[in-house]
Amino acid sequence: MIKAIIFDLNGVLIQSPLLSDLIKEKYNIKQEEFLPALSQIMKIARAPGAKNSYTLWKPYLQKWKINLTQEEFFKFWFSSEHINIELLTYLNQLHQKGIKLFLLSNNFRERTMYYQEYFSEIFQPITKSYFSWETGYIKPDIEAYKKILEENNLDGRDCLYFDDSQKNLDVAATLRIKGYKYISIAETMKIIKQFS
Repeated sequence: MIKAIIFDLNGVLIQSPLLSDLIKEKYNIKQEEFLPALSQIMKIARAPGAKNSYTLWKPYLQKWKINLTQEEFFKFWFSSEHINIELLTYLNQLHQKGIKLFLLSNNFRERTMYYQEYFSEIFQPITKSYFSWETGYIKPDIEAYKKILEENNLDGRDCLYFDDSQKNLDVAATLRIKGYKYISIAETMKIIKQFS
């Protein structure tokens, strides 16, 4: 019997186009130029104590002649995101059955704050959320998974985990957490029912 289910956030419970695609479409910045900047910024922004991530973006935005204020930039990025309503509805049902639900996300402070303000309903069925900028553990660091297990007195064998990254799933498996790549709500429900 499964006691807890861990979900990644972006690409699972929240769906959105890639920022690289949005930037290319709107500002004609090539992905080979944009993606290294994104990778470098996210390494810093996802860590605890990171400064406002807009200050990390600003030199690149100036270089690319993208004249957006902090508010405009984050709105451009985050407003294209939306909740996976079918999955959220299912999570509410699981919560009512007493299954513990956790979010494990490599997200940065500004994006988390946006979700808490505009997507607050996603947190209602969640037992606890674990964000890298708060915990200090960025997936696939094994400590990110250990923290959930230890804080909630769970054995990996009692947990399911859904993520859109195989690398993250592989690390979780070393703790005997049963991990599955998120494909669809139908596939997710099918997997969970197997262990109910």
